[in-house]
Amino acid sequence: MDIIDSHLHVWDRSRARYDWLGPHVADVDRDITFDEVVPELDRAGVDGVILVQSADERGDTENMLDVASREERVVGVVGWVPLDDAPRATELLDRFGSEKIVGVRNLIHDRSDPDWVLSSPVDEGLTVLERERLPFDFVTGDPAALTRLMIAADRHPDLPIVLDHLGKPTIDGAEAERAEWRRLLALVAERPNVFAKVSGLYAASGKADSWTTPQVGSAARVACDLFGAERLMYGGDWPMSTMAGGYERVFAALQAATADWSQFERENYFARTARAVYRLPGP
Repeated sequence: MDIIDSHLHVWDRSRARYDWLGPHVADVDRDITFDEVVPELDRAGVDGVILVQSADERGDTENMLDVASREERVVGVVGWVPLDDAPRATELLDRFGSEKIVGVRNLIHDRSDPDWVLSSPVDEGLTVLERERLPFDFVTGDPAALTRLMIAADRHPDLPIVLDHLGKPTIDGAEAERAEWRRLLALVAERPNVFAKVSGLYAASGKADSWTTPQVGSAARVACDLFGAERLMYGGDWPMSTMAGGYERVFAALQAATADWSQFERENYFARTARAVYRLPGP
């Protein structure tokens, strides 16, 4: 079966600033190279990967494009352009000039103003992406941000929006928290231009690796019921997954979580959705 990992990171601190790094993420508080993950991808049978931005700086995207130019397995890059500066965003997209740029992301969850993504300047930037049919990866710190995603999706109905990590549900939290996440996710799923990555599903309390396969499976089932597998995609979230038990454990859990899905659903989740949304070439 064709497998595309739609969410993998690399970074080089000599080329961009990663202000979110530090002792609280000691395992990844260093340069991250693609060579490190190759053995994990080989063991999992991953055919292609999409590199996703980790800094709101041009240097981070240029580093990912350099990696993509050397590594055939890198089939796409979700890069960065300043969404609050539409002319510069357009200029940078032209300057990058790479067919490997398949989407755009900004670290909107790290901003002090949670409504930044709904501001007029960003709205103009999203219009640029909508015109180019270039997907926007929507990253959240918690499910509350799903309300803003809905507004952005309604404003830009022709813009494919990819929700990262299912909106970060508290899979190990109280039932009331999980119920609120399901309610918001159901509303998001009503927007046909929104897709989602079943990825990054780690414990929210205690150690990040204290999650269980049934917890991941429950979240994956909710997502499949709401979106349908044709709007879901697999993401390994490396190297962040190293702090949550490792790539192999995360991949095994998502394999188990989808074991009772139909072959059609699994093929969509593990590759076809990513290929369609990010307009990747066929296997």
